[in-house]
Amino acid sequence: MEPSIVEVDRLDCRLVPHRWAFAEAEAAAIDRHWAERVERNPTLYDGPVLLACRAEIGVEAGARVLRLDAFETRFSRFLGWRDFGWPDRSVFNCFAMPAVRSSDGAYLVGEMGPGHSAAGQRYFPGGTPDPHDVIAGGVVDLPGSLARELHEEAGLPAGEGAAAQGWTVIFDRQRVACIKQIDWPQPASALRERVLGYLGQEAEPELSDVHMLAPGVHDDPRLPAFMTAFLARAAERG
Repeated sequence: MEPSIVEVDRLDCRLVPHRWAFAEAEAAAIDRHWAERVERNPTLYDGPVLLACRAEIGVEAGARVLRLDAFETRFSRFLGWRDFGWPDRSVFNCFAMPAVRSSDGAYLVGEMGPGHSAAGQRYFPGGTPDPHDVIAGGVVDLPGSLARELHEEAGLPAGEGAAAQGWTVIFDRQRVACIKQIDWPQPASALRERVLGYLGQEAEPELSDVHMLAPGVHDDPRLPAFMTAFLARAAERG
């Protein structure tokens, strides 16, 4: 299935109580899978993450809104669901990512390090939200998650760039990528060197490398479908 792209004005994500029947029914298989993954990669950590049990586009006062109901689960449950091929289609992996565009038009793309559950994959800095992203009133602060991940993974303060007003939301099977373009005042070469310098100072960086990709069609299996869809759309926009 090809990813679908929707432009929205804002995100409305809130934490809700939810009993994940799939995780309960498949607990034994998930635990076996987790044990195998940890044996291959002992750095994996079974911490809490947030998935979504609703992801819908709506309109409020003339604005397009992505409405998300998030619930808490364990990373091992998420990983089993993902690695088993997303068998429960009522649940979504929703996350926010910054599409940092250099002053000469290239996008900053990280390559996940060997300790990551998606080692070798290439995508914008980001990650599945967790309980640290929940603020007052049960709101899941996806813009805050975006800024945190950009700083943690690439060492870049989001405020240094000029962020677009809205979001590009890409539905890629059970992934819902919420992408905000941030125009950066540095050219691609300088931006890449800056991030590589940051990674070189980190004891355990999440990224093993960083790349500057031009908008357009990319035939690279290391890029998830939502990434190739965004880069192709960026070329169409010019």
